[in-house]
Amino acid sequence: MQGKQAKIVSPTQERAILGYLDTTRYPSRDRVMFLLSMKAGLRAKEIASLTWAMVTDAAGQIAEAIQLQNRASKGTTGGRTIPMHPDLQAALVTLQTWRGDMATPERSILFSERGGGLSPATVRLWFHRLYTSLKMDGCSSHSGRRTFITRAARKVSQVGGSLRDVQELAGHTSLAMTQRYIEGDTEAKRKLVALI
Repeated sequence: MQGKQAKIVSPTQERAILGYLDTTRYPSRDRVMFLLSMKAGLRAKEIASLTWAMVTDAAGQIAEAIQLQNRASKGTTGGRTIPMHPDLQAALVTLQTWRGDMATPERSILFSERGGGLSPATVRLWFHRLYTSLKMDGCSSHSGRRTFITRAARKVSQVGGSLRDVQELAGHTSLAMTQRYIEGDTEAKRKLVALI
């Protein structure tokens, strides 16, 4: 990553954003777009490339995991399975119901006003406008991804996992790249040193 890293989103900011998204022109779509970033750690390209087939089971119901294919991801090894967060799963069910016949396996989950899919640049612009309208300087389309990776890294030992699990969820080829995404926590460092 070059330049400044995108700021992470606090739980308070996350709640405020979700409340704001309920007031937008396409609240169901916008909630899914935000949660794909925050609760699945997807990049703008991955969000734009996601089809209903990647989030539904054989019966067409919203699945327990996102099956991100290489073509929707970065590079040739970016495809991965990401367990579905309950909030994201519920938002996808709502969007699928609202889209009705338009939610066919080959169609993009996210859509423009004209009904077509969104480009990665459009997704990045949507996040820029969202964070600018809420005066969240330093946030970008990568903020949700950094937040997801940081939160996962802080919780992974509680579930018996390791940073390797976080790396796989993020779709990074190296652990060093994953570590660059993780935001440090001054209070956690203070508590850790007090235990030594």
